Amino acid sequence: MGKIENFEAMLARGQDSALLRYGLGNEYLKTDQYHKAIEHLAEAVRQDPGYSAAWKLYGKALSADSRHSDAVSAFNQGIEAAERKGDIQAAKEMRIFRKRAEKALTTS
Repeated sequence: MGKIENFEAMLARGQDSALLRYGLGNEYLKTDQYHKAIEHLAEAVRQDPGYSAAWKLYGKALSADSRHSDAVSAFNQGIEAAERKGDIQAAKEMRIFRKRAEKALTTS
């Protein structure tokens, strides 16, 4: 059984959490299943709005799915969450990803 199957089984058993949703989103993103990644990452940040790593991955998944405007919004929220926690590196990375998403908006 692979990681996705293991995570899905945990979710089916009611072990839902932001961390589990992050793990699922990450694995789906690795396999280019953007819609499933977005679904789980959206739930991760809904459950824990301060989870800056989930915001970063959520924005990346949205960008990968060519939803650049939504990605910019996710990165903005992620930057705010990261700054509230003092997670300077995550905020810095999301600013770079946000700039790429904004550029994709103007070139598409």
